[in-house]
Amino acid sequence: MAEVVGPRLYSCCNCRNHVALHDDVISKAFQGRHGRAFLFSHAMNVVVGPKEDRQLMTGLHTVADVSCSDCSEVLGWKYERAYEETQKYKEGKFILEKSKIVKENW
Repeated sequence: MAEVVGPRLYSCCNCRNHVALHDDVISKAFQGRHGRAFLFSHAMNVVVGPKEDRQLMTGLHTVADVSCSDCSEVLGWKYERAYEETQKYKEGKFILEKSKIVKENW
């Protein structure tokens, strides 16, 4: 009998709260505050903080920090607005830092 396996997903490194699905990864080639980061189309079980303008490597963006809804660990940020036309594809998407998330069901 085949094993029943749930979807591959990512969890908070601190409390194992499920925060994103592997199927929602857009890119693994992003840079976060503390190293490599992944760009996701969606995130779940997170709290989005207040918006602020931040000068990032790719220009000025309006972003909001994203925290785990269970333990409040800051996991990354959400792109609210991109000011440069070439960066508009990031709007509404999430950066989760590789060091802040762990794989589940792999």
